[in-house]
Amino acid sequence: MAGHLGGAGSRAGRRGDQSLALTVHGPLGSIDLLVPAGAVATDVAREYAAQAGLPAIPLIYTELGEPLAADELLVDHGVDSGDLLVASTTVHRPPRDSSVRTTRRGPGGSLTSRAEAGPISVLVLSLAAAVAVLAGWFAARSASDRLHDVAVDVLLVGAFLGVLPIGAYRHVRALAAPAFAGAAAFALLAETDPEKLPLVLGITGLAAAVAAAVARALDAGTDAAARVWMATGGGLFVLTSLATLADLPPRVTWSLLLVLAMLAARVVPGLAVDVPDSFLIDMDRLAITAWSARERPRSRRGRVVVPEAAVVAVAARGSAIITASAAAVLAVSAVASPLLLEAADLPIDRVGARVLVLLCGAGLLLSARSYRHTAARQLLRMAGLFSWVALARAVVPVLTDGQWLGVAVAAVALAVLLVLVAVATGRGWRSAWWSRRAEVAEGVVGSFAIAAVVVAAGFFRILWESTS
Repeated sequence: MAGHLGGAGSRAGRRGDQSLALTVHGPLGSIDLLVPAGAVATDVAREYAAQAGLPAIPLIYTELGEPLAADELLVDHGVDSGDLLVASTTVHRPPRDSSVRTTRRGPGGSLTSRAEAGPISVLVLSLAAAVAVLAGWFAARSASDRLHDVAVDVLLVGAFLGVLPIGAYRHVRALAAPAFAGAAAFALLAETDPEKLPLVLGITGLAAAVAAAVARALDAGTDAAARVWMATGGGLFVLTSLATLADLPPRVTWSLLLVLAMLAARVVPGLAVDVPDSFLIDMDRLAITAWSARERPRSRRGRVVVPEAAVVAVAARGSAIITASAAAVLAVSAVASPLLLEAADLPIDRVGARVLVLLCGAGLLLSARSYRHTAARQLLRMAGLFSWVALARAVVPVLTDGQWLGVAVAAVALAVLLVLVAVATGRGWRSAWWSRRAEVAEGVVGSFAIAAVVVAAGFFRILWESTS
């Protein structure tokens, strides 16, 4: 459905003739509206109610759930073309701000303060985990035994302090502890030989999984993301151990890890949100209930369907799993891509490895477009770009002058196309046709990436040599 909002009130003339292309999602579906720049939230609500046939004017919210004041200009609230607004007929309940310091009454009746972890603390601890990984790498390559021992001791102490369920930021700190434990294990092994590196990384993943299991046992608040640590580290150890027992070359391990990371980006969203059956099916009446239902006062018609706290808990758990999984995909892709390109030393294997890295990077970028979660989407885009950067680093030194010219022309044409698409998207352009083509391309890229494993791992070359 689409509509044009003509009479937008007396403020419509203040902002000129510019219009905003908005999508309003409400209880009766989504409606596309072309709104004057001077419109207010009430104008949008009236138009939606008129087109959707609502008996009353709904309340208008942003896509993040922030209410828009009735007399507030949309542009003053940061609303732009292409944005999504939500129309709701329920009363707004302001959520509790978890990013500020709140108070609670302790057992003795005194008030104790509690601060939840915000984005700054998450950023700081993420940087600490990255520094721990670098410390483990340099400690493993250090020629000084004293510096090596000091680095290992510091990493072990950091892992121990991270799993302790103490402090306001214990949940975030516990999720950084596995990185310290894995870095300490890598430094203790002190083995960077390419042939032994897969097993070393597998043991590193096992150490990180053990630290995550300890953190999960001590603090239930880290359950969702700790499960991702455990699954990733345990899976890495199993894969590398089996490859070592089967005496497979390292390129087989890196190829499988890269493809599994690409597939995980598509599989995880379907497993992240686990809604209890009691919220979806009314066992008393055997009727499917709406997930969007909220807790309401008791009446003659029956009991509460879905408590609001349960909705928040399921959404928060799913968000944590998706974010942690995207970070795991980024880590695996950033490690496996350059190692695969380096391990493929024969001509046929090298071609297969480059094709595999190219396709896996494209698959991750295409998978990211379907994510509504901002952090996970950015992490998956970084994973795809990391793969392409590793490929460019391996391909650039062998390009000829003619190939360089072709790359330059293609880059300029792609840049012009991206500018045109960005301008059209900023003006509210949406294309279901291109969206469907992107989904088809994602499936095709994934299929070819799985097929490229046969070439990148060396199986195709072995079959060719055995039959020739």
